[in-house]
Amino acid sequence: MTQSVNLPKVDEFLQELATIQQTGSKRIAILGSRHVPITHQHLIELLSYALVLSGNRIITSGATGTNFAIIRGALKADPNLLTVILPQSLDRQPYESREQLENVMHLVEHSESDHLTLAEASTLCNQEIISKCQQLICFAFHDSTTLLKTCEVAEDQRKVVTLFYFD
Repeated sequence: MTQSVNLPKVDEFLQELATIQQTGSKRIAILGSRHVPITHQHLIELLSYALVLSGNRIITSGATGTNFAIIRGALKADPNLLTVILPQSLDRQPYESREQLENVMHLVEHSESDHLTLAEASTLCNQEIISKCQQLICFAFHDSTTLLKTCEVAEDQRKVVTLFYFD
């Protein structure tokens, strides 16, 4: 009797193993909810800081909460290793994050999405971010529809996904 091997699962496992074992720098996307307690923001900032100090490139989006902490940590470590891709134009971003975003060297705006809802624009933006990374780290709540869908898309593209839940 022969055993059948699930090739997509084996391929997924080997891809994840290769990414984990990679010793050089990686392109890591970090995304998360806007509604994050300040203590969690400090931990996320430290994670971003440490990943950049280790030579990794960070890709994120701009907003309050998680992304604000990611940007703050990456800017402290090495601003050149941070790319921020906005779902809409800089003018459409929350006032409190605009000043920080003006310090980002690699900032991509999507003013062509200004007519979309933030959820629609964020979905498109997250897809772009996922296409540029090797690994995704996501901080979400169980009802964070857009973020959870982004994790599914990343898994479908065989990216290594680490999902942390706040609740």
